[in-house]
Amino acid sequence: MTTKLEKLEAAVTSVLGGRVLESRNALDELTVVVAPADYLSVMRDLRDHSDTCFEELIDLCGVDYSSYGDGSWEGARFAVVSHLLSIEHNWRLRVRVFAIDDDMPLIPSVCDVWNAANWYEREAFDLFGILFDGHNDLRRILTDYGFIGHPFRKDFPVSGYVEMRYDADQKRVVYQPVTVEPRENTPRVIREENYGMK
Repeated sequence: MTTKLEKLEAAVTSVLGGRVLESRNALDELTVVVAPADYLSVMRDLRDHSDTCFEELIDLCGVDYSSYGDGSWEGARFAVVSHLLSIEHNWRLRVRVFAIDDDMPLIPSVCDVWNAANWYEREAFDLFGILFDGHNDLRRILTDYGFIGHPFRKDFPVSGYVEMRYDADQKRVVYQPVTVEPRENTPRVIREENYGMK
């Protein structure tokens, strides 16, 4: 007897064919990896084909793999991961696409496929610096417009590059280089011999 996950994998393979670079079933979830050149057509087919019918984009996020696996990762640095839902079939699917260029990660936008992708793609751009080709309003959404860098990248310093404060003399917010020296805080734990015992 075939399981629901096996039926999903068969349907996705049937619809996408050779465009699936990798298919992985882990923890009762199916993840497929596709090439950036096929990403937009794959997403349209997953939505429109009656065998898959993924009518809803639940989530889309950026991922920085630069220090994945304690730095043993050898693939592309940036990926976009989308989570899809088919209400008709009661299926969930994860689609991963890796950006070809680590210096300027560029992925096609799926805003025309699912309107919900708009703010998700803006968030991935703001926090990871992933660009979405075809997005009509790609601007920062969580950080300040004057913010420099992308704070969820693994090489971004924890303390940032600049700090913001209100200057009472100038009566405005000013930016200045970070004044906090990097340091390691190790908590000191004190345990009593009979703690919690009566």
